Amino acid sequence: MGAVIKRVYDEASEADGFRVLVDRLWPRGVSRDRAAIDLWLKDVAPSPDLRIRWHVGSEGWDDFVENYRGELASNPAVDELRMLHVEHPLLTLVYASRDTERNHAVILQEFLDRSEGAPRTVADDNSESSVDQQA
Repeated sequence: MGAVIKRVYDEASEADGFRVLVDRLWPRGVSRDRAAIDLWLKDVAPSPDLRIRWHVGSEGWDDFVENYRGELASNPAVDELRMLHVEHPLLTLVYASRDTERNHAVILQEFLDRSEGAPRTVADDNSESSVDQQA
């Protein structure tokens, strides 16, 4: 089973399993108790430069997706997240973004799902992903 994603502002539940905050910055207005985070893995979030370009609007969604996937491909924190998923099959990636469809957690979830299964094929590369379809 793949990791699930959930906003940090939504109520935590036992059904979430192991909760990993995947934002570089702590979410505004949320106490550590309320967030119920088991681990804060800042390094899996987009780099500060990429995050800033996305938030100020100087980078479009498609470019953000491509650049963040590139960062993930060489990011050792992704391996740490994969190991956590082995240890905790029920894993929730927690994020703060208001936009539930266009945010880095969606890209990260898809990246993990693709890399956990069988090797990607040419057909996979030619099909549009859910992230790409939202553009």
